[in-house]
Amino acid sequence: MNFTKKGNTDRLKNFGVSSKDENFLDLSIDVEENTSITTCLRVFSNIETLSGESKYYCEICSSKQEATKRMRIKKLPRILALHLKRFKYFEVFKQYKKLSYRVVFPFELRLLNTSEDCTNSDRIYDLVSLVVHCGIGPNRGHYIAVVKRDGSWLVFDDETVDRLDPSNFEEFYGVSHDLGRQSETSYILFYESRDV
Repeated sequence: MNFTKKGNTDRLKNFGVSSKDENFLDLSIDVEENTSITTCLRVFSNIETLSGESKYYCEICSSKQEATKRMRIKKLPRILALHLKRFKYFEVFKQYKKLSYRVVFPFELRLLNTSEDCTNSDRIYDLVSLVVHCGIGPNRGHYIAVVKRDGSWLVFDDETVDRLDPSNFEEFYGVSHDLGRQSETSYILFYESRDV
């Protein structure tokens, strides 16, 4: 279930480039208010400037340098696990808070914008399962699983198993920017490649 993520770092001062391939079991993506998984994945692969306190340490010149960084998916997996970063530390509260932001996710997914250098970038994925967090924070709450089996969607909530109509998936997208609100939000999405 692993896939390869490629990170490129371009040092602005010396114009050197370093590249590192890493294998991952899941892809952790930042969530933004009122967005979609596709947009979150696009942000994941955007170019980021490393400056100030977050300068890149260059091993060649043994100093911190301004640089740009970009993450790309080099090899797509058979099973794609997307971890939505729903918990964020807020200095003003001195604690982690849940981001209940509405993040729309599709039943069918393509990763063309994050994997253009990839050999299998045209893969189509189908949503097969998700983990949902119910609650207001990382230390309080409950997890349920929603799984597709034999063409039907099932909700596993402790010892209770119920059918779920696909039209009700909107309840797992999230609610609003309200940090203190109880919500049921998608936390981990599992997609399976059609060319298995």
